[in-house]
Amino acid sequence: MNKQELVSAVADATGMTQAQSTKVLNAVLECVTSSLAKGEDVVLVNFGTFAVRNRLARNGRNPQTGAVIQLPATKVASFTAGKALKAAVNQ
Repeated sequence: MNKQELVSAVADATGMTQAQSTKVLNAVLECVTSSLAKGEDVVLVNFGTFAVRNRLARNGRNPQTGAVIQLPATKVASFTAGKALKAAVNQ
């Protein structure tokens, strides 16, 4: 499912217009993004948790030359599924 299909599904489920659904979805995504940028977790009970994780510096390989390169430490966004989401997926 892509973003437009999600907007359509939200519009059908709520009775909102496509434009209203787009605004709502964009607002939710902006809020999640800004919270993660501040280093805050976003917890949606029974759905899951969006969090920022620290990835340590490590060695990697240049796929063209095979040379070893140093990859710097960085922060990455992660998602951990909640209990209800795991149960729904595993049915």
